[in-house]
Amino acid sequence: MDASVKDGLLRLIDRARRGGWTLSDACGLLQLSRVRAHRWLVRREEGRLGDGRPGAAMHGLLEEEVRAVVELFEQWGDVDRSHRKLAHRGSYTNKVWVSPSSVLRVLQDKGLRLPRPGRPPRTQRRRLPEWVEFRPNQVWIFDTTHFTRCRMAALAIMDLVSRKWICEVVSAEETHTQVIVAFTAALEAEGLMEAVAARADGLVDAGTDADNPVRPVLLAMSDNGPQMTSGHRREFMALHAIAQHFGRPHTPTDQAWIETLFGHVKAEFGYLCRIGEPARLRAELASVREFYNKVGLHEALDYVTPDDEHEGRGSRIRKERQAGLEQARGRRLAWNRSQKGRPSETGTGDAV
Repeated sequence: MDASVKDGLLRLIDRARRGGWTLSDACGLLQLSRVRAHRWLVRREEGRLGDGRPGAAMHGLLEEEVRAVVELFEQWGDVDRSHRKLAHRGSYTNKVWVSPSSVLRVLQDKGLRLPRPGRPPRTQRRRLPEWVEFRPNQVWIFDTTHFTRCRMAALAIMDLVSRKWICEVVSAEETHTQVIVAFTAALEAEGLMEAVAARADGLVDAGTDADNPVRPVLLAMSDNGPQMTSGHRREFMALHAIAQHFGRPHTPTDQAWIETLFGHVKAEFGYLCRIGEPARLRAELASVREFYNKVGLHEALDYVTPDDEHEGRGSRIRKERQAGLEQARGRRLAWNRSQKGRPSETGTGDAV
């Protein structure tokens, strides 16, 4: 604020005080802080009512500190790639002790930019083989989730089309053995062992025509974990005419279906994560699987159960619901039209 303005305000305060006003009343009317008014009065007596020239910050960096920050950038910039790391690198090497914000400010003043780590190249999700048909028991997906309280891992297999949770294997280990045990149980549960035996002497070719009897029995999708890509697992899959399809590394969305299953199970049945006995965990997972497959309505299946979709009842149930909605709408229209003009229970004529 200009000194002349301050002087004018102080003159008004002096006139008000001579008229019997207190300093607080005068400052309140002028909307001026009483502390500031006292400070201006003192500075007016000293003849320095005008604002002083602003100076440098008392905690500003020294020249040798600025040079040390620049040297840190030249020596460690390509390694640390962060102003926060450079600040701690300075104290780590006993060169300079400054805050990360000070390092950033020095780099900006000098026009220096830290290199950014390169992003991995974008990849496209691999398409499923042409022989795959979008129907149950054509594509299975499997993965492992952990129950840390029990110190157990559960490997689950799910049908990608019907979302049916076929089976699970609970074990303290995560090796190819659990994968083989789970697939053996799933093939037997779904009655596919006969198809596997019929193709035992055939060639497994994921690119064969869909009508070719020697095509794979089904496609197994998974991530690139060691138990998923082991040699023993590949031999088992080849012997059972099961083609393999792996997701992209570090891309869990390629296994979104099975990850969603694990997420829903742990969120809706949170007590599973608090179980500490392996035997009880196996029993509870089997019970939850029964509920998931036969009771819970699945949004991705247009609200039928996975068991309904897996057994071929899903399309009929959806058609029956649509027909029922249309019939209900027709009944409501007919009843409301028949009641139009008649007095309702509340006495109004055209209420519907």
